[in-house]
Amino acid sequence: MPNVARPPWEHAGSAPNAVALRAGDEVWTYAQLRDASAAFGGELRALGARPGDRVLLVAPTVAEFVVAYLAGQLLGTVVITMNTMATEPEIDYVVEDSGASLLIAWHEASLAASRVAEERDLSFRVLAPGAGARSGTPVDEPVERNLDDTAVLLYTSGTTGRPKGVELTVGNLLDTARTFVEQLDLTSQDRFGTALPLFHVFGQAVCLNTVLTTGASMSLLSPFEPVAMLEMIRRDRLTTVAGVPTMWNAMLHASGDFGPADFADLRLASSGGASLPGEVITAFSDRFGCTILEGYGLTESSGAATYNAPDRQQRIGSVGIPLPGTDVEIRNLDGEPVPAGDVGEVFLRGPSVMKGYWNRPDATAADLAGGWLRTGDLGRVDEDGYLYIVDRAKDLIIRGGYNVYPREVEEVLYEHPDIVEVAVLGVADDAYGEEVAAVVATRSGAPIDEDELRTWAKERLSPYKVPHRFRFVDTLPKGPSGKILKRAIDRDALENPAS
Repeated sequence: MPNVARPPWEHAGSAPNAVALRAGDEVWTYAQLRDASAAFGGELRALGARPGDRVLLVAPTVAEFVVAYLAGQLLGTVVITMNTMATEPEIDYVVEDSGASLLIAWHEASLAASRVAEERDLSFRVLAPGAGARSGTPVDEPVERNLDDTAVLLYTSGTTGRPKGVELTVGNLLDTARTFVEQLDLTSQDRFGTALPLFHVFGQAVCLNTVLTTGASMSLLSPFEPVAMLEMIRRDRLTTVAGVPTMWNAMLHASGDFGPADFADLRLASSGGASLPGEVITAFSDRFGCTILEGYGLTESSGAATYNAPDRQQRIGSVGIPLPGTDVEIRNLDGEPVPAGDVGEVFLRGPSVMKGYWNRPDATAADLAGGWLRTGDLGRVDEDGYLYIVDRAKDLIIRGGYNVYPREVEEVLYEHPDIVEVAVLGVADDAYGEEVAAVVATRSGAPIDEDELRTWAKERLSPYKVPHRFRFVDTLPKGPSGKILKRAIDRDALENPAS
């Protein structure tokens, strides 16, 4: 009887007192999580939620998110998860596009969702601490679903046009969870932790569902703060953690007397969501005694495609080998496969690949053909099958006829001892068509002379790859998952540095 909520439901029967969730001093056992989600599911059912209905959930990384998420899965609804910072127009767009009939929002971020519900005359439920404690008729059992049933709709960021709803199926989520249980070698004794947003594919499909499938415990932190994250790892004696590059970098530069002795139980850290500089991997291992293993995936592939598994040699700079059942192919502009070592667009095929875009047959046909997903990422595969993501196809800089891959330049700049964050991008230039520009965040109190930095870069990069325009900022703009948002950078300030 496939259902995303089935594994934790069964753990509640076989190990009711095992810890499922930790959030600070708060602890939820599997039995408590089952009972709360069943009760909350009963409340949603009383509000009219039925199998196949779209239910919108706006909540941060808290235990109650898990309760509401599982409640929706128990009923067989399609759960749509959104950022708590979503505005009223953004929520309204998703509601209209998806046809959602019920909205749920965390009590501290409920105003926008409640207004949309009121305006559209839809059912609305506030999600508050202790969700599921109300009286009512709880759900007795997870409904039986088909593996091809849509379980969640995750809306893409909409860098080109309006956001699209990615349909991930029951089969997508269950297979992804089982795969990562094997890849991470997780058992019910593991203590997993993250500050990733659970409304995002990495936190939800790769982390939450994997942990609940295993019967392990999951420590939650919201919002992310580097010292708090390090303290959570130490306090809860975590064995496995997950995050994105900006999180590892922030922890690496966090103050406090943290070292390998504090993290004796921590055996691995999983990174995804964006490219991870090799310098960060090395420095993190030196300071904390833990290796970060990088993987690759996108919303359309349930956050899963390749991974540097612990039992294989890690190749810094690579995002690993294809996950079991997944195929990776590199193709040229004509759509033909290229030899090992050549750069081209990354295509994926496997059990984690989405069903399609909600009500977007043209977009689905453009990105899915013959079971292959077109990622829009540029990459190469070596002779041993390790994938290297070179950059986003749209981020490629062509300076005077030469291809410049921003990630390569960023990797070099991250080696500078005074640089904490960096984003490299192309800006319009009359002489070269495009010029290489870098937006840099430095350590507090450590200004860098622009000419000296350019000279430093010239010693490590070919001349055409060296940034000729710099902008120094306190911090770079980031999305909800912690990924640096290049589209939010003011390119006009780089194109017109004197303005």
